[in-house]
Amino acid sequence: MTRDRLAEAIRLREEGRAKQDQVILQEARTLLLELAAAYPDDAEILFQTGVAHDNSGLGAQAVPYYIRALELGLSGPDLERCLLGLGSTCRYLGNYEQAEEVLRRGVKEFPHNRAIQVLYAMVLYNTERYKEAMEIVLTNLLETTNDEKLQYFKQGLLYYSTNLDERSS
Repeated sequence: MTRDRLAEAIRLREEGRAKQDQVILQEARTLLLELAAAYPDDAEILFQTGVAHDNSGLGAQAVPYYIRALELGLSGPDLERCLLGLGSTCRYLGNYEQAEEVLRRGVKEFPHNRAIQVLYAMVLYNTERYKEAMEIVLTNLLETTNDEKLQYFKQGLLYYSTNLDERSS
């Protein structure tokens, strides 16, 4: 029964997010808050409650749910999404130190997740570490683009992504 209610809440949250419908998102949040109150040590429920708040533009309220889900040992794809959501939300709220810590963990544990990498680069930018940020963004761009002009210059651009300050003497 609990898993059925959770599945329904997730379905509502996804529908509300896709339609940008605050009424549906509120319904999902209400259901998830009831589940979180009944099962305060269920990492998946807490994670989904955090996501529902984030999807509703209530990032500050999402943070404690994300943190508790992590403390309870969230794993797998939910862990990946939780690190992304928490890191992104902390960055948006201006909590750059916490965002950097969370996103650095995400990059380490999920090195192929480019969204986490780019969000991490954004935090580096926010903390005025522009060179590191540019290296991450340029590398991700060059590894994913099909643009023929960028591909033509890929080798040189990748070199300069780590040597941005190099110039001819």
